[in-house]
Amino acid sequence: MAFSLQLQQIFLSPTRFCSQSKSTNPQIIPNLTKRPSIHPFAYAQNNATSNIEAAKSSINSSAEEVSLPSELRRELMPKHIAVILDGNRRWAKKRGLPAALGYVAGIRALRNFVKLSYNWGIRALTLFAFSSENWFRPEAEVDLLMGLFDKVVKDDLGNLARAGIRISIIGDSSKLPKSLQDLIDKAVMTTKANSRLHLLVAVNYSGQYDVVQACQTIAQKVKDGNIQPEDINSFLVEQELQTKCTEFPSPDLLIRTSGELRLSNFLLWQLAYTELFFSHSQWPDFGEAEYLEALSSFQQRQRRYGG
Repeated sequence: MAFSLQLQQIFLSPTRFCSQSKSTNPQIIPNLTKRPSIHPFAYAQNNATSNIEAAKSSINSSAEEVSLPSELRRELMPKHIAVILDGNRRWAKKRGLPAALGYVAGIRALRNFVKLSYNWGIRALTLFAFSSENWFRPEAEVDLLMGLFDKVVKDDLGNLARAGIRISIIGDSSKLPKSLQDLIDKAVMTTKANSRLHLLVAVNYSGQYDVVQACQTIAQKVKDGNIQPEDINSFLVEQELQTKCTEFPSPDLLIRTSGELRLSNFLLWQLAYTELFFSHSQWPDFGEAEYLEALSSFQQRQRRYGG
């Protein structure tokens, strides 16, 4: 019974943007106290993701400005926040659940995080969803993550588009399943004119390779005679990084959950002067209180930009 109740806590509390009313027809999660006979990753994808609809964020497309919590000052809010969503597997292990359900719980936390960012006026979010190193994880886990990514995009694209949220992908998406590539292309094209919040999702992303490919592009321009070596500067490099797609390419604040104190090859150039906040909460537990703590910490700092 405890297992079933934990699942209901994960799925049955839909997050809402702005003033949308609560759903009056919550779906019921089947009792899953018996251990599944199939692989837990496959089981979670077949059963847990089929109930994601109950927890799906339904975004109100109204552009009304929501009041900030009293702890925050609007003039000190960061414009761009980058997030390393860490701790999904450890969250599940701590509760005796399959690791796959940690990822599903992480999706619910992500939807709530995007909702809060949207309501509080954040202009850009960059989410480290899947690194280039994550391919070395077990095949069943990678397949699960690809399936969850596909499910979330399909379920949420319409609501995100109506809310004025723009979606961009950074990283090498060519290595993703073809069906997922097509879905991503659709999401990017559908939302490209939106400007309320820019949601950048880093998939198969490497911060080191981002800098390398920028240098390769610049080197080719020198070889072609379009620029001279002495023309190369930090501004030129920034223009060739994958974050050039956003109005705010350098994050003001980086949040990493689960107590890890490293960047893990994420936005290495872009984070040069970014304020860092490390939370001990695992990503599925990172809610409004934890977000407020991070933002309050940011607003108490004096940014020096190396000065």
